[in-house]
Amino acid sequence: MYKSILSLIVLSLFLVSCNNEQDPFEISKQHVGLLTDSTQVKDLKTIFVNDSISRYIGGDEFAGNINNIEIFKKDGNKTLVLTPTRALDSTATIESIQIIDPLYKTEKGISTMSTFKDITSAYKVSKIDNLINSIAISIKEINASFVIDKKELPANLRFDLDLKFEETHIPDDAKIKYFFLIWNN
Repeated sequence: MYKSILSLIVLSLFLVSCNNEQDPFEISKQHVGLLTDSTQVKDLKTIFVNDSISRYIGGDEFAGNINNIEIFKKDGNKTLVLTPTRALDSTATIESIQIIDPLYKTEKGISTMSTFKDITSAYKVSKIDNLINSIAISIKEINASFVIDKKELPANLRFDLDLKFEETHIPDDAKIKYFFLIWNN
């Protein structure tokens, strides 16, 4: 009797652990959906079997240009932009991923539909970069940078490129334009 109960417990634990499938839209430090920091370009067709993959092939690869790979849903909406470590190499891994589709969310629920307040409530801001048309909020915890258009900022902060942004400069309701993860392979 003891052996049968023990066997039943072990079998049920095995079955429960087999059901833990990866969420295809979850973002963490090491993965975006089914992509990991070791995914190779050649594996993208199996990962995005229901989506369209578009690769820009430029004519000047010797100049060091990296060819971005865009992922589209079947309805034509862009979801992700992937940057491989090397151009035109099917064994190259993914270096960075730009998240466009709001279905992709971090483990703490942050997506492209989130606001600056959502970001600061979930994560500690590591750095804020002042760019020409936007600001980039870096979150070291997940190797992510969230981009906010300067149109979301007060008018007096939009044009000063020398301004060192602080968290207090950014309105809580400023919307994320997109965000990206950078993997150092």
